[in-house]
Amino acid sequence: MKLISLSKLGLILVLSLLLAACSSEAEGTEKQAVNLAYVEWETEVASTHVVGQVLEDLGYDVTLTPLDNGIMWEALANGEVDGMVSAWLPQTHAPQVEKYKGRIDDLGENLLGGKIGLVVPSYMDVDSIEDLTDEAGKTITGIEPGANITGTTEKAYEIYPNLEGWTVLSSSSVAMTGALKQAIENKEEIIVTGWSPHWKFNLFDLKYLDDPKGMYGTEEYIGTFARNGFKEDNPEAYSVLDNFHWTPEDIESVMYDIMEGMDPKDAAKKWIEENEAKVADWTKEVN
Repeated sequence: MKLISLSKLGLILVLSLLLAACSSEAEGTEKQAVNLAYVEWETEVASTHVVGQVLEDLGYDVTLTPLDNGIMWEALANGEVDGMVSAWLPQTHAPQVEKYKGRIDDLGENLLGGKIGLVVPSYMDVDSIEDLTDEAGKTITGIEPGANITGTTEKAYEIYPNLEGWTVLSSSSVAMTGALKQAIENKEEIIVTGWSPHWKFNLFDLKYLDDPKGMYGTEEYIGTFARNGFKEDNPEAYSVLDNFHWTPEDIESVMYDIMEGMDPKDAAKKWIEENEAKVADWTKEVN
Protein backbone atom coordinates (compact mmCIF):
# COMPACT_ATOMS: atom_id res chain seq x y z
CA MET A 1 0.00 0.00 0.00
CA LYS A 2 1.35 3.41 -0.98
CA LEU A 3 1.54 6.10 1.66
CA ILE A 4 0.20 9.56 0.81
CA SER A 5 2.85 12.22 1.33
CA LEU A 6 2.21 15.01 3.79
CA SER A 7 2.25 17.56 0.98
CA LYS A 8 -0.41 15.67 -0.98
CA LEU A 9 -2.44 15.17 2.18
CA GLY A 10 -2.27 18.88 2.83
CA LEU A 11 -3.42 19.62 -0.71
CA ILE A 12 -6.37 17.25 -0.31
CA LEU A 13 -7.36 18.93 2.94
CA VAL A 14 -7.17 22.40 1.36
CA LEU A 15 -9.30 21.28 -1.60
CA SER A 16 -11.82 19.69 0.75
CA LEU A 17 -12.11 22.89 2.74
CA LEU A 18 -12.56 24.94 -0.43
CA LEU A 19 -15.29 22.63 -1.68
CA ALA A 20 -17.03 22.76 1.66
CA ALA A 21 -16.84 26.53 1.68
CA CYS A 22 -18.24 26.77 -1.85
CA SER A 23 -21.02 24.38 -0.94
CA SER A 24 -21.84 26.37 2.18
CA GLU A 25 -21.83 29.61 0.21
CA ALA A 26 -24.14 28.12 -2.41
CA GLU A 27 -26.50 26.92 0.28
CA GLY A 28 -26.46 30.36 1.84
CA THR A 29 -27.55 31.97 -1.44
CA GLU A 30 -30.46 29.64 -2.05
CA LYS A 31 -33.73 31.52 -2.29
CA GLN A 32 -36.43 30.85 0.27
CA ALA A 33 -39.81 29.26 -0.26
CA VAL A 34 -42.74 31.51 -1.19
CA ASN A 35 -46.39 30.45 -1.01
CA LEU A 36 -48.90 32.59 -2.93
CA ALA A 37 -52.64 32.07 -2.48
CA TYR A 38 -55.28 32.82 -5.10
CA VAL A 39 -58.91 32.24 -5.97
CA GLU A 40 -59.49 30.35 -9.21
CA TRP A 41 -60.98 33.32 -11.02
CA GLU A 42 -59.51 33.94 -14.47
CA THR A 43 -57.91 37.23 -13.45
CA GLU A 44 -56.28 35.74 -10.38
CA VAL A 45 -55.10 32.60 -12.17
CA ALA A 46 -53.33 34.83 -14.69
CA SER A 47 -51.78 37.32 -12.26
CA THR A 48 -50.70 34.76 -9.67
CA HIS A 49 -49.03 32.51 -12.24
CA VAL A 50 -47.12 35.46 -13.71
CA VAL A 51 -45.86 36.67 -10.33
CA GLY A 52 -45.12 33.10 -9.27
CA GLN A 53 -43.14 32.44 -12.44
CA VAL A 54 -41.12 35.64 -11.97
CA LEU A 55 -40.21 34.54 -8.45
CA GLU A 56 -39.41 31.03 -9.65
CA ASP A 57 -37.11 32.45 -12.36
CA LEU A 58 -35.30 34.31 -9.58
CA GLY A 59 -34.64 31.01 -7.80
CA TYR A 60 -37.42 30.92 -5.22
CA ASP A 61 -39.19 27.68 -4.33
CA VAL A 62 -42.70 28.82 -5.27
CA THR A 63 -46.01 27.21 -4.32
CA LEU A 64 -49.28 28.51 -5.76
CA THR A 65 -52.22 27.56 -3.55
CA PRO A 66 -55.80 27.86 -4.90
CA LEU A 67 -58.32 28.57 -2.14
CA ASP A 68 -61.87 29.69 -1.64
CA ASN A 69 -62.02 33.47 -1.27
CA GLY A 70 -62.83 33.47 2.45
CA ILE A 71 -60.23 30.83 3.23
CA MET A 72 -57.59 32.75 1.25
CA TRP A 73 -57.95 35.82 3.46
CA GLU A 74 -58.00 33.72 6.62
CA ALA A 75 -54.86 31.82 5.56
CA LEU A 76 -53.07 35.09 4.88
CA ALA A 77 -54.08 36.56 8.24
CA ASN A 78 -52.93 33.37 10.00
CA GLY A 79 -49.55 33.45 8.23
CA GLU A 80 -50.22 30.15 6.45
CA VAL A 81 -49.44 31.73 3.05
CA ASP A 82 -47.05 34.56 2.26
CA GLY A 83 -49.03 36.77 -0.08
CA MET A 84 -51.62 37.22 -2.79
CA VAL A 85 -52.36 39.59 -5.67
CA SER A 86 -56.12 38.99 -5.72
CA ALA A 87 -57.82 41.71 -3.65
CA TRP A 88 -60.64 43.66 -5.35
CA LEU A 89 -61.01 47.06 -3.69
CA PRO A 90 -62.19 49.49 -2.45
CA GLN A 91 -65.55 47.71 -2.19
CA THR A 92 -65.64 44.01 -3.12
CA HIS A 93 -63.19 42.73 -0.51
CA ALA A 94 -63.62 45.59 1.98
CA PRO A 95 -65.24 43.25 4.55
CA GLN A 96 -62.17 40.99 4.57
CA VAL A 97 -59.78 43.93 4.83
CA GLU A 98 -61.75 45.27 7.77
CA LYS A 99 -62.02 41.84 9.41
CA TYR A 100 -58.28 41.17 9.30
CA LYS A 101 -57.06 44.74 9.84
CA GLY A 102 -53.70 44.69 11.60
CA ARG A 103 -53.04 41.08 10.64
CA ILE A 104 -52.26 41.62 6.94
CA ASP A 105 -49.93 43.96 5.08
CA ASP A 106 -51.51 46.12 2.34
CA LEU A 107 -49.02 46.70 -0.51
CA GLY A 108 -51.42 48.76 -2.60
CA GLU A 109 -52.80 48.34 -6.12
CA ASN A 110 -51.31 46.17 -8.84
CA LEU A 111 -53.93 46.91 -11.52
CA LEU A 112 -56.27 49.86 -12.05
CA GLY A 113 -59.53 49.99 -13.98
CA GLY A 114 -61.42 47.04 -12.51
CA LYS A 115 -65.22 46.86 -12.55
CA ILE A 116 -67.88 44.45 -11.27
CA GLY A 117 -71.60 44.22 -11.83
CA LEU A 118 -74.35 42.42 -13.71
CA VAL A 119 -73.48 41.65 -17.33
CA VAL A 120 -75.73 40.69 -20.24
CA PRO A 121 -75.28 40.09 -23.97
CA SER A 122 -75.68 43.36 -25.87
CA TYR A 123 -78.65 41.97 -27.80
CA MET A 124 -80.78 41.93 -24.63
CA ASP A 125 -83.29 44.78 -24.49
CA VAL A 126 -82.50 45.98 -20.98
CA ASP A 127 -79.88 48.48 -19.83
CA SER A 128 -80.36 48.93 -16.08
CA ILE A 129 -80.70 46.71 -13.02
CA GLU A 130 -83.77 48.66 -11.89
CA ASP A 131 -85.49 47.90 -15.21
CA LEU A 132 -85.23 44.11 -14.85
CA THR A 133 -88.58 42.32 -14.78
CA ASP A 134 -88.56 38.65 -15.82
CA GLU A 135 -85.48 38.38 -18.05
CA ALA A 136 -83.59 35.08 -18.10
CA GLY A 137 -86.35 33.44 -16.08
CA LYS A 138 -85.63 35.76 -13.14
CA THR A 139 -82.31 33.98 -12.70
CA ILE A 140 -78.83 35.46 -12.34
CA THR A 141 -75.94 33.11 -13.01
CA GLY A 142 -73.28 33.71 -10.38
CA ILE A 143 -69.93 32.27 -9.38
CA GLU A 144 -68.67 30.67 -6.15
CA PRO A 145 -70.91 30.98 -3.06
CA GLY A 146 -68.00 32.45 -1.08
CA ALA A 147 -67.39 35.28 -3.54
CA ASN A 148 -68.39 38.75 -2.36
CA ILE A 149 -70.09 39.54 -5.68
CA THR A 150 -72.32 36.50 -5.14
CA GLY A 151 -73.26 37.61 -1.63
CA THR A 152 -74.01 41.14 -2.84
CA THR A 153 -76.18 39.83 -5.67
CA GLU A 154 -78.11 37.51 -3.37
CA LYS A 155 -79.18 40.58 -1.37
CA ALA A 156 -79.83 42.77 -4.42
CA TYR A 157 -83.56 42.85 -3.69
CA GLU A 158 -82.77 44.97 -0.61
CA ILE A 159 -81.45 47.68 -2.94
CA TYR A 160 -83.58 46.95 -5.99
CA PRO A 161 -87.11 45.84 -4.93
CA ASN A 162 -87.83 44.74 -8.51
CA LEU A 163 -85.46 41.79 -7.89
CA GLU A 164 -87.61 40.39 -5.08
CA GLY A 165 -88.11 36.68 -5.81
CA TRP A 166 -85.18 36.42 -8.22
CA THR A 167 -82.75 33.48 -7.93
CA VAL A 168 -78.95 33.67 -7.90
CA LEU A 169 -77.54 30.44 -9.28
CA SER A 170 -74.16 29.86 -7.59
CA SER A 171 -71.64 27.89 -9.64
CA SER A 172 -68.04 28.79 -10.48
CA SER A 173 -66.36 31.32 -12.74
CA VAL A 174 -65.70 28.57 -15.30
CA ALA A 175 -69.31 27.35 -15.18
CA MET A 176 -70.56 30.92 -15.45
CA THR A 177 -68.57 31.67 -18.59
CA GLY A 178 -69.61 28.30 -20.04
CA ALA A 179 -73.27 29.15 -19.49
CA LEU A 180 -72.71 32.60 -21.01
CA LYS A 181 -71.10 31.11 -24.11
CA GLN A 182 -73.92 28.60 -24.59
CA ALA A 183 -76.63 31.25 -24.16
CA ILE A 184 -74.98 33.57 -26.69
CA GLU A 185 -74.62 30.76 -29.22
CA ASN A 186 -78.37 30.13 -28.90
CA LYS A 187 -79.22 33.87 -28.72
CA GLU A 188 -80.88 33.30 -25.35
CA GLU A 189 -81.26 35.69 -22.43
CA ILE A 190 -78.74 35.38 -19.62
CA ILE A 191 -77.62 37.62 -16.77
CA VAL A 192 -74.29 36.90 -15.09
CA THR A 193 -72.21 38.35 -12.29
CA GLY A 194 -69.29 39.80 -14.21
CA TRP A 195 -66.07 41.67 -13.78
CA SER A 196 -63.41 43.22 -15.92
CA PRO A 197 -60.69 42.87 -16.97
CA HIS A 198 -61.86 39.54 -18.37
CA TRP A 199 -61.41 37.77 -21.69
CA LYS A 200 -65.19 37.41 -22.15
CA PHE A 201 -65.40 41.08 -23.12
CA ASN A 202 -62.92 40.42 -25.94
CA LEU A 203 -64.74 37.33 -27.15
CA PHE A 204 -68.40 38.39 -26.80
CA ASP A 205 -70.42 41.57 -27.33
CA LEU A 206 -71.46 42.31 -23.74
CA LYS A 207 -72.62 45.22 -21.63
CA TYR A 208 -72.84 46.03 -17.94
CA LEU A 209 -76.31 46.86 -16.67
CA ASP A 210 -76.43 50.36 -15.21
CA ASP A 211 -76.31 50.31 -11.41
CA PRO A 212 -77.93 53.67 -10.48
CA LYS A 213 -78.05 52.84 -6.76
CA GLY A 214 -74.37 51.91 -6.64
CA MET A 215 -74.85 48.38 -5.31
CA TYR A 216 -71.56 47.23 -6.89
CA GLY A 217 -69.65 50.43 -6.23
CA THR A 218 -67.64 52.37 -8.77
CA GLU A 219 -64.30 51.60 -10.42
CA GLU A 220 -62.21 49.08 -8.53
CA TYR A 221 -58.56 48.15 -8.44
CA ILE A 222 -56.84 44.83 -7.79
CA GLY A 223 -54.51 44.94 -4.82
CA THR A 224 -51.60 43.01 -3.33
CA PHE A 225 -51.39 41.83 0.28
CA ALA A 226 -48.74 39.96 2.28
CA ARG A 227 -48.73 38.28 5.66
CA ASN A 228 -47.38 40.25 8.57
CA GLY A 229 -43.63 39.65 8.88
CA PHE A 230 -43.07 38.62 5.27
CA LYS A 231 -41.14 41.83 4.55
CA GLU A 232 -38.69 41.05 7.36
CA ASP A 233 -38.47 37.33 6.57
CA ASN A 234 -37.98 37.66 2.82
CA PRO A 235 -37.38 41.30 1.81
CA GLU A 236 -36.42 40.59 -1.81
CA ALA A 237 -39.47 38.47 -2.60
CA TYR A 238 -41.56 41.07 -0.78
CA SER A 239 -40.12 43.77 -3.04
CA VAL A 240 -41.25 41.83 -6.14
CA LEU A 241 -44.81 41.73 -4.81
CA ASP A 242 -44.59 45.40 -3.87
CA ASN A 243 -43.31 46.40 -7.34
CA PHE A 244 -45.83 44.27 -9.24
CA HIS A 245 -47.97 46.56 -11.42
CA TRP A 246 -49.48 45.96 -14.85
CA THR A 247 -52.41 46.94 -17.07
CA PRO A 248 -55.76 45.43 -18.10
CA GLU A 249 -54.24 44.77 -21.52
CA ASP A 250 -51.40 42.81 -19.89
CA ILE A 251 -53.65 40.57 -17.82
CA GLU A 252 -56.17 40.06 -20.62
CA SER A 253 -53.46 38.76 -22.95
CA VAL A 254 -52.50 36.10 -20.38
CA MET A 255 -56.15 35.28 -19.67
CA TYR A 256 -56.88 34.89 -23.37
CA ASP A 257 -54.00 32.46 -23.88
CA ILE A 258 -55.24 30.36 -20.95
CA MET A 259 -58.80 30.46 -22.28
CA GLU A 260 -57.48 29.23 -25.63
CA GLY A 261 -56.06 26.16 -23.93
CA MET A 262 -52.53 27.16 -22.93
CA ASP A 263 -51.34 25.94 -19.55
CA PRO A 264 -51.30 28.88 -17.08
CA LYS A 265 -47.59 28.38 -16.39
CA ASP A 266 -46.78 28.45 -20.12
CA ALA A 267 -48.98 31.51 -20.62
CA ALA A 268 -47.10 33.23 -17.81
CA LYS A 269 -43.73 32.35 -19.33
CA LYS A 270 -44.86 33.69 -22.71
CA TRP A 271 -45.93 37.02 -21.24
CA ILE A 272 -42.71 37.34 -19.23
CA GLU A 273 -40.59 36.72 -22.33
CA GLU A 274 -42.51 39.40 -24.21
CA ASN A 275 -42.33 41.97 -21.40
CA GLU A 276 -38.76 41.85 -20.10
CA ALA A 277 -38.55 45.58 -19.31
CA LYS A 278 -41.66 45.51 -17.15
CA VAL A 279 -40.47 42.42 -15.28
CA ALA A 280 -37.05 44.01 -14.77
CA ASP A 281 -38.75 46.88 -12.97
CA TRP A 282 -40.49 44.44 -10.62
CA THR A 283 -37.23 42.64 -9.81
CA LYS A 284 -34.88 45.63 -9.63
CA GLU A 285 -34.29 45.21 -5.88
CA VAL A 286 -33.40 41.51 -6.06
CA ASN A 287 -29.71 40.59 -6.03
